[in-house]
Amino acid sequence: MAAARTDRGRMAGPGRCYSVFLVLSALLSGVLPAHIKKAMEESPETYSHYYSHQELSERLHSLAQTYPELCRLSSLGMSVEERELWVMRVTADPDTAPPDRPQFKYVGNMHGDETVSRQVLVYLLQLLLEGYGRDPRITGLLNATDIYIVPSLNPDGFQRAQEGDCQGQKGGRENARHQDLNRNFPDQFSGQQPPDGQQVPEVMAMMRWIRENRFVLSGNLHGGSVVASYPYDDSSDHMESGFYSRSSDDKVFQYLAKAYASNHPIMKTGHPNCKGEEEEFFPDGITNGAHWYDVQGGMQDYNYIWGNCLEVTFELSCCKYPPASELAQEWDYNRESLLKFMEMVHIGAKGYVRDSVTQKGIENVTISVSGINHNITTGKLGNFQRLLAPGTYNITASVIGYLPQSSQVEVKEGPATILDFLLHPSVSISADDTLDTTSAPPPATEPPATVKPENIPPAHETIQPQDFRHHHYSDMEIFLRKYNSEYASITQLYSVGKSVESRELYVMAISDNPHVHEPGEPEFKYIGNMHGNEVVGRELLLNLIEYLCKNYGTDPEITELVNTTRIHIMPSMNPDGYESALEGDRDGIIGRNNSNNYDLNRNFPDQFVQITDPPQLETLAVMSWMKTYPFVLSANLHGGSLVVNYPYDDDEKGLSMYSKSPDDAVFQQLALSYSKANSKMFTGSPCKEMYPNENFPQGITNGASWYNVPGGMQDWNYLNTNCFEVTIELGCVKYPMASDLPAYWEGNHRSLLEFIQQVHKGIKGFVLDATDGRGIFNATISVADINHPVTSDKAGDYWRLLVPGTYKVTASARGYVPVTKMVNVTEGDAIVTDFTLVRSGPDLHKEDKGKVLVIEPEKADPNTQEFETLIKDLSAENGLEHLLLSTSSDIDLYRYRLYHDLSESLRGLNLNYPNITKLTRLGQSVEYRYIWSLEISNKPNISEPEEPKIRFVAGVHGNAPVGTELLLTFAEFLCLNYKKNSAITKLIDRTRIVIVPLVNPDGREKATEKDCTSKIGQTNANGKDLDTDFISNSSGPVGEREKETNVIADSLILKQDFTLSVVLDGGSLLVTYPYDNPVHTVENKDTLKHLASVYANNHPTIHLGLPGCSNKSDENIPGGVISGAEWRGHQGSMKDFSVTHGHCPEITVYTSCCLFPGHGQLKALWTDNKKALLAMLVEVHKGVHGIVKDEKGKPVPKATIIFNEGVKVYTKEGGYFHVLLAPGFHNINAIAEGFQQQHTQVHVRHDAASLVEIIFVMDNRIFGLPRELVVTIAGATMTALLLTACIIWCVCSIKSNRHKDGFHRLRQNNDDYEDEIRLMSAGSKKSLLSNEFQDETDTEEETLYTSKH
Repeated sequence: MAAARTDRGRMAGPGRCYSVFLVLSALLSGVLPAHIKKAMEESPETYSHYYSHQELSERLHSLAQTYPELCRLSSLGMSVEERELWVMRVTADPDTAPPDRPQFKYVGNMHGDETVSRQVLVYLLQLLLEGYGRDPRITGLLNATDIYIVPSLNPDGFQRAQEGDCQGQKGGRENARHQDLNRNFPDQFSGQQPPDGQQVPEVMAMMRWIRENRFVLSGNLHGGSVVASYPYDDSSDHMESGFYSRSSDDKVFQYLAKAYASNHPIMKTGHPNCKGEEEEFFPDGITNGAHWYDVQGGMQDYNYIWGNCLEVTFELSCCKYPPASELAQEWDYNRESLLKFMEMVHIGAKGYVRDSVTQKGIENVTISVSGINHNITTGKLGNFQRLLAPGTYNITASVIGYLPQSSQVEVKEGPATILDFLLHPSVSISADDTLDTTSAPPPATEPPATVKPENIPPAHETIQPQDFRHHHYSDMEIFLRKYNSEYASITQLYSVGKSVESRELYVMAISDNPHVHEPGEPEFKYIGNMHGNEVVGRELLLNLIEYLCKNYGTDPEITELVNTTRIHIMPSMNPDGYESALEGDRDGIIGRNNSNNYDLNRNFPDQFVQITDPPQLETLAVMSWMKTYPFVLSANLHGGSLVVNYPYDDDEKGLSMYSKSPDDAVFQQLALSYSKANSKMFTGSPCKEMYPNENFPQGITNGASWYNVPGGMQDWNYLNTNCFEVTIELGCVKYPMASDLPAYWEGNHRSLLEFIQQVHKGIKGFVLDATDGRGIFNATISVADINHPVTSDKAGDYWRLLVPGTYKVTASARGYVPVTKMVNVTEGDAIVTDFTLVRSGPDLHKEDKGKVLVIEPEKADPNTQEFETLIKDLSAENGLEHLLLSTSSDIDLYRYRLYHDLSESLRGLNLNYPNITKLTRLGQSVEYRYIWSLEISNKPNISEPEEPKIRFVAGVHGNAPVGTELLLTFAEFLCLNYKKNSAITKLIDRTRIVIVPLVNPDGREKATEKDCTSKIGQTNANGKDLDTDFISNSSGPVGEREKETNVIADSLILKQDFTLSVVLDGGSLLVTYPYDNPVHTVENKDTLKHLASVYANNHPTIHLGLPGCSNKSDENIPGGVISGAEWRGHQGSMKDFSVTHGHCPEITVYTSCCLFPGHGQLKALWTDNKKALLAMLVEVHKGVHGIVKDEKGKPVPKATIIFNEGVKVYTKEGGYFHVLLAPGFHNINAIAEGFQQQHTQVHVRHDAASLVEIIFVMDNRIFGLPRELVVTIAGATMTALLLTACIIWCVCSIKSNRHKDGFHRLRQNNDDYEDEIRLMSAGSKKSLLSNEFQDETDTEEETLYTSKH
């Protein structure tokens, strides 16, 4: 019966109806040809002729021209054979769209050989247009209704059909590509692919039209029987017939169907008496579609599910293409029914939802009816129309930011009950703070009664999912987009990357503020379908999305959960595998692995085993995702058993034995929270038929104790992030039948919610700086006796899951004094435990005598403050992503440029953007090609020493030209967005950007595209690798270096005015930092590594440390960064020379494994690197930015600023200096000739520059000692000399007297003796004085030596 029977129409796809109808003015602008007009006037309707497509077009154009005040003709699109799909809009004043005028539509001739509808809809048009102003009923209908009529959706099929073919045996049913239009709409119960626009353009046009409008009611007219058929048209079981597939609005659908059937003389009898089916009976002339026969991909279900439009399918005649002589009779049979059904668009309840403060209509308010699991939403002005059968209903209006409101409503026969809602904001606002708006106009129709809503609490009856079917990729994609569109205020749909077959790895974030991380709010994630043939998790997560969205704002538990948690849901990590899996697979492996046939849950780096399989795209994408967000808790949903499995998944021996993690108690508690809520799982013996020996006490198990899994995702989460993850096996059958899915939801939905709640257990809080109260990023929170610390996020917020008990918790951070607290964790919500850390080290602000040496500027000007805010915003989560989304259209990078084209491109940038660019010839290569430099700045010809200066360099190796193309594109990107994008404009205004795209033009000319490993072109024309040619000035004459090397060294590096340098190279996928020389001591490793990590962390794959290059030599590089010496050490590198002689840190980025990939990869490489390039442009504004002055405020240039006793920079003209440092505390020594050396300490933040001002004091020291001390020592020395002289004189006098009194006999020798005494005295005095001066000299030399170091 189903094969011969007609079909009905309806669809299933994403989106909802919108209020704007797009009229194709080109179709309406022409004047009807005179001969057509004349023919139409002379040919009044005789109801005895089928219109060809040309005749139909002429008739419709004639009506549109005759009644311009009532109708507008347009086209939905074209058929396969390029016939217009005409639609006529009929309403009073068709150039307006009053919000209280509901939209109604009729669609005919969907099957080309079912022709009655095509004609009666034209007759209906004529009736409406001719009757307006004459017939009160028709006049009222057009005044209150926005009517759309599509006479033929399948004009190509009609063209082939044959009059008199009652059974549809002569063709014409399908479109020109032999497609049944009523089998090609997305279907809620079938996993079919989305419609193919080439095969069914008619279906695509209809779907687009439905989404662009807000249709309330629709009729789809067919032929082949006489009955009104209503949703659903099919079921999850797809029984051929006899299965009643009830929709949530079954009652109103029956009511609507009866409205048509009861006014049709044959249909109302229920006995169509069609040939060959004389016994067929339809009570009241109506039937449930699936109960009659199963129709997959029908239009009426699509309208209801994805369009919020209630559609009924009407079979108008037993004969599909009756003779034209019967048309008059068919029109008589259907005329009243057609009018009555249109009037049904005004039943139920309608009104407006407004803000109680501003009286402004609120768009996208959910209108829900208790007991009916199908909601609608309000229009732009808060208008709604909810079709309901007569009865009493509890109707609720709810939307984010407002308190929900409910009302008990009695719906009667006839026009809709008017029901207006005034919603109160959940956060009080003033009417003065809002814009004045015009209230929505009053309803056009008079209601029999008006019900005033009461402020009564809503009924908290949770809305359960109804969408139980297997969703193939396209269906899942439509589902996700639908819910993201309908619940935009609490959802964010994003992709973490692509699968091997380029399917998006979608994630739906659900929270009250879903687009950003809110400090203090934990991040949670669910991942499903990691193994493609384990599908229950995929479907449960889609059900969970529906459940959370539909119950938010009405169910207190769900509302609280969404408001306090950011929930990320990835329904499918392996969409490729899913597409090859088979429904009904109990324990198979088809579809388990990804498209490269790798098991994704054996593909993560492992703590015990070296994973040799190449990292897969899905694995890399998920690892990157986990590093991007501060996830606290996660579950990985699998199938094949029924148990919760917790870390560790393997051990170093590779045996199936208990492998305990430091947080074993926490993991057991987490696992139990899920299993306890699943009664079947909790029994511990779930799959007795399949695995009779398996037993899991309380439904949980240690992973390795069950079986050994190296390379698993849950262990990687725990060991490499702050996230605790368990693996949940959801059922014994991997790919159950769709009919079993409701039972899986029933068994697991409580567990899914309970597990999310666990993210709020343990302790949480902030780690704050005692000085400024700001959060400390990357602080360590450790718990005594549990060897697993966690770290704080950017705002200082942290979460630490713990079981109840008393713990000793310590928070520590570099440059701070650790703080330890005793914390008592309870069964309830997490204990808030904040830590305030005091900075360690010397006082930052005081000299020995109390003089301030380093101060923050008193008050920055508004422009500076605005720029600082910009840097913080761009440093925040998703800051750069938001910037990229706001930039001008992207640049199509599609080719490589040789030297000549490169030169022309640079000249073109300079000529087109002369105010912000400066093109310079730095010098020439060996073969006399110019080495170009392009400076981008708001004042490229004026020195601005206070601004940081960054250089981007590429093409050091001519055989790695990707960097050259990236820098040329980056330069154009910056110029293109200047004065168009405020953030880019401010960055250019505040930065001096120097781009050197090609250092080795000679080598570039020799290199060959798609040569991934060849060294041809690597060296310059002399065969010299330029990255081994930057020899020190002291190691030999400068002339020994190559011309290119001298150009870069002399023109850029030795000027010592750059803050940062970024070099792009090829041959791997990582970032190296100084030094390349293996014997060189790295003095500032933390900073250099930090700068490399900034680039790596903003690249989608580098930071994973798994390049996946064919040589396998670069695997497992932590964070994707490594010192040059550790990777491929060599001497004479540019980065070493830059750091040592240019006092500028330099990193080298290796952009791709292939040295010279095909040009087709350039666009993807640009996409991968543009965010990272911008990140370096932001990073150059961080670190320490300062000025050095003397006591009188005069700048001190050429002062030496030494950081951490290693990094040395010099102040520029104006006393400015800028140095990049890793976040944390750093010591500063400032030295300048004639001034006292200054010492201080500075705290560098991750999101802003630390601004310092150093005040030098004049050096009034003598021999390195204070003047007062020198004067004191000199005075004491003179006193000592005088005292010594007196003593000597006295001794001499005594001896002289003794000689005089007792040695008379020597008197004759007296003169000689006195001469001797004098000599002795003189010698003694000389010796003493010499020793004294020697001591002072030593002191002086020691002081000088100390100062020097």
